[in-house]
Amino acid sequence: MHSRAIEQLKATLKLSNIQREVLVGLLLGDAHLETQNRGRTYRVKFEYSAKHREYAEHLYGLFQPWVLSPPQRELDDSHDNVWFQTVSHPAFRFYAHQFYDGHQKCVPRNIHRLLTARSIAYWFMDDGSIKSRESKGVIFNTQGFARKDVKRLVDILCSHFSLEASERRQPDGWQLFVSGKSYERFRQIVDPYIHQSMLYKVPVDRKTKMPKL
Repeated sequence: MHSRAIEQLKATLKLSNIQREVLVGLLLGDAHLETQNRGRTYRVKFEYSAKHREYAEHLYGLFQPWVLSPPQRELDDSHDNVWFQTVSHPAFRFYAHQFYDGHQKCVPRNIHRLLTARSIAYWFMDDGSIKSRESKGVIFNTQGFARKDVKRLVDILCSHFSLEASERRQPDGWQLFVSGKSYERFRQIVDPYIHQSMLYKVPVDRKTKMPKL
């Protein structure tokens, strides 16, 4: 696409509410923002292991109006990934100001206004897992954030989403943990938004459902 056509496309673009909610979750996870003009505009880059290509294709579908090329495969001796990126646009500048302190990713101070159930689901699909099928504790790999940022997320999950959450020290940083006691509540929050390719991350409820006599 020629540069004039790209600029005409950019003028028509506006983030939908769904795209905003998903973007918040992805920025808490693996997505990152890049600028090539000292912060006037930003683009979002998405990169996943090739085994998660179906999920990457799903995200591509959500952001397709913002993307010029479909997911590309990058294969070498050290990794096998698929990636794609949006056009650079001023609409992403707000998120860069919220999620970055210089070049370091951080948790926005107004995360309580940004985080929704859909955001949590995409954050979990990006960077979460279940500790074990027995305990059903939920782990978010937040080690890239400072402890105060992880604490901020813990506070929001507890106060706004009624989850029993805490931060846990790991050799490489602070991990966010949601107790298995909250697993059923966690499932209620994320289930409507989990993509089918990620269903393996959310095993059956911790409680055994026996038929009523």
